[in-house]
Amino acid sequence: MKLITAIVKPFKLDDVKTALLEIGVQGLTVTEASGFGRQRGHTEVYRGAEYRIDYVPKARIEVVVEDAEADTVMDAIVTAARTGRIGDGKVWAVPVDDFVRVRTGERGPDAV
Repeated sequence: MKLITAIVKPFKLDDVKTALLEIGVQGLTVTEASGFGRQRGHTEVYRGAEYRIDYVPKARIEVVVEDAEADTVMDAIVTAARTGRIGDGKVWAVPVDDFVRVRTGERGPDAV
């Protein structure tokens, strides 16, 4: 199993969710996040005063899938989240050693 984590622009969250549901993903977790990459935040002007925003708002999406589905899920996220502009985000996968469904105690692939 793999844990797929994606950091995307918040307004792309619904597009990513729709793309994941279309390929059969059963569930996902979303967390509000903030941070910066190479752009190191940005500046904005409010009432004539310029100020710096160091941490850009993002959405963090986490999905656990079978190894065989990982590339498909990652591709769907990238396609749905891409705007072609700086700050589109990142997607990565890490192995999951074990998985337990709390309600039933099922382990491994049966718990996903």
